[in-house]
Amino acid sequence: MNFIGNILWWIFGGLEAAIGYFTGSIALFCTIIGIPVALQTFKIGLLCLWPFGSKVRNTKSPSGCIRIPLNILWLIFGGLWAWLMHIFFGVLLCITIIGIPFGKQHFKMAKLSLAPFGKEVDIKF
Repeated sequence: MNFIGNILWWIFGGLEAAIGYFTGSIALFCTIIGIPVALQTFKIGLLCLWPFGSKVRNTKSPSGCIRIPLNILWLIFGGLWAWLMHIFFGVLLCITIIGIPFGKQHFKMAKLSLAPFGKEVDIKF
């Protein structure tokens, strides 16, 4: 069932969202200072490709005190807009009964796009 949900997700906009995140990730990889942020946008892009069956959880590796400032910078310079986009589309999709599972996936991505540092995505195909 997850596979069918992912295919429908791709057809109705998930593939375009993933391409957008991957394009932004490639642009950020071009700068040395943008590499940590590029890894986070790549992580969100992977979640955009396979949202059904995937889990977002906290990392078990200690990242020290750098996680909080990076999440604050992320929130200021783009994370808030990504969060608002996912919340908007999640609410819009939850208006219909058929769109509720897709809206839930947008809410999952909104949670990750608010503070991606210190989180990992476990993708199940």
